[in-house]
Amino acid sequence: MKESGASLKGRKLAAAAMVEYQDGAVVSREVVGGEKGSVTAFAFDKGQGLSEHTAPFDATVLVLDGEAEVRIAGEPLHLARGEMVIMPADVPHSLHAVERFKMLLIMIRA
Repeated sequence: MKESGASLKGRKLAAAAMVEYQDGAVVSREVVGGEKGSVTAFAFDKGQGLSEHTAPFDATVLVLDGEAEVRIAGEPLHLARGEMVIMPADVPHSLHAVERFKMLLIMIRA
C-alpha cells in the first residue's frame, strides 16, 4: 500500500524510489499536493513521454535517473540525472524518455 503525502512529511525520502519503472508505461505518484502546488514523482519507460502541452504556471523538472529530452517552445534540451529545467508558464513543452528516466515535477502556483 502506498503512503499518503501527509505520512511522508518530516521523513527522509529516497526520491528515485518513490516510483518504479513499468514496461511501456509512464507511472506517476503525487508526493505532496495542495492548493498552492504539488510535487509529483514520475517514471518513464524508454520511448515514453508526455505530449506537447502548456501549464498556467511555471513547472520545474528535476531528473532523478536516466536521460530525457525536454522541448520548450520546440527547442530541445537533453537532461540527465541531477539536471533540471524550469518550464515557463503558458509555453508549450513536452518530454520524451531517451532511456528510462525518473523525475520530480515541482509546480508552484503563484
